[in-house]
Amino acid sequence: MTLAAPGSEQRPPAALWSLAFRPFFLAAGIWAALALALWIGLLLYGGTLPSRFDPLTWHIHAMLFGFGFAAIAGFLLTAIPNWTGRAPIAGGPLLALAALWLAGRIVGLVSALMPLWLAAAVDLAFPCALCGVAAREIIAARNWRNLAMPIPVAVLGIADLLTYLELAGFNVAPGLGWRLAIVAVIALISAIGGRIIPAFTRNWLVKRGATKLPPASGTIDRIALAFLHAGLLGWAFFPAADLVGVLLVTAALLNLWRLARWRGFATVSEPLLAILHVGYAWLVIGAAMLGVGVLTGAVPESASIHAFTAGAIGAMVLAVMTRVARGHTGRPLEADHVTVVIYLLITAAGATRVLAAWQSDPAGLLAASAALWVASFGLFAASYGPVLLKPRIDVG
Repeated sequence: MTLAAPGSEQRPPAALWSLAFRPFFLAAGIWAALALALWIGLLLYGGTLPSRFDPLTWHIHAMLFGFGFAAIAGFLLTAIPNWTGRAPIAGGPLLALAALWLAGRIVGLVSALMPLWLAAAVDLAFPCALCGVAAREIIAARNWRNLAMPIPVAVLGIADLLTYLELAGFNVAPGLGWRLAIVAVIALISAIGGRIIPAFTRNWLVKRGATKLPPASGTIDRIALAFLHAGLLGWAFFPAADLVGVLLVTAALLNLWRLARWRGFATVSEPLLAILHVGYAWLVIGAAMLGVGVLTGAVPESASIHAFTAGAIGAMVLAVMTRVARGHTGRPLEADHVTVVIYLLITAAGATRVLAAWQSDPAGLLAASAALWVASFGLFAASYGPVLLKPRIDVG
């Protein structure tokens, strides 16, 4: 028998490191604002970074693999304990994961100052660790229903590797890395959205005595996802194929039907819920625009891409981050005035960025969209940062 030294008893981690949504959602909000502000500054006023990526490639990389990975990590590592019943990743292990994410962002900025292989290894360490941790927790709990959830994380990591291989001069199809990254994130949004949006809507409507409720997931949902994922994966590898366009247009129609069944118009009075429907609507718009663009050339690819990224990803990430932050810190699941402004700003940012793709001189709209995006995520970081740093308000 050994005696513990005084004061050596195990202490709970500080609030920031108690659950993954806290550091990663805060990091996602801050990085989304800072990275886009830096990018638009480079675009409008010139300048370079000490990075091996050119400014446009760095922008794409920073948003998909920096911002995107932070938001995904915060959600997955917070949701997995609910799925598995296992203890959440917290304390030192969570701090180590956050440090790996931060190291990736730093090397992305200064990769020209080091060997390319080293920059790639540091950057790829986080997706490897995240995928491994998520898979381990799910397998350890034999939670087979959610075994597929780490797959988009793995695909996103592979997409990141492809960007480095392309940069190094390997025979990689131009743009395959970033296209595959968009596919991975949108696939995750479509799968998770199909679970949480109708479920949250149903619960909210039941509390208000409604009898017309979103139906349970069924065949139509599986078919809609199959067409969407097949069309997006086809676009990643064969971006100009007519069959890809047909799959994407069909997927847009099926997912529009899917979205309509979730009764989004009934949630207008609660923005915290309505924004989830808005985010999924952006996904439908992106699939439709991309499909029509592939088939006819009438839609600029940049418009479709930003319907997915600035629209669907931006709105859904903020919708989930605000809801999780409120629910897991003991606050009511209702949008306050600041949260409503955040939603309005991100919706306007997406719409403005899509519109800019049709302009012969888009500089003004690009600046406006960037300002709206930075304001939205900056306001999230400023208003929800203190919430994420402090313990639950209903815990004594």
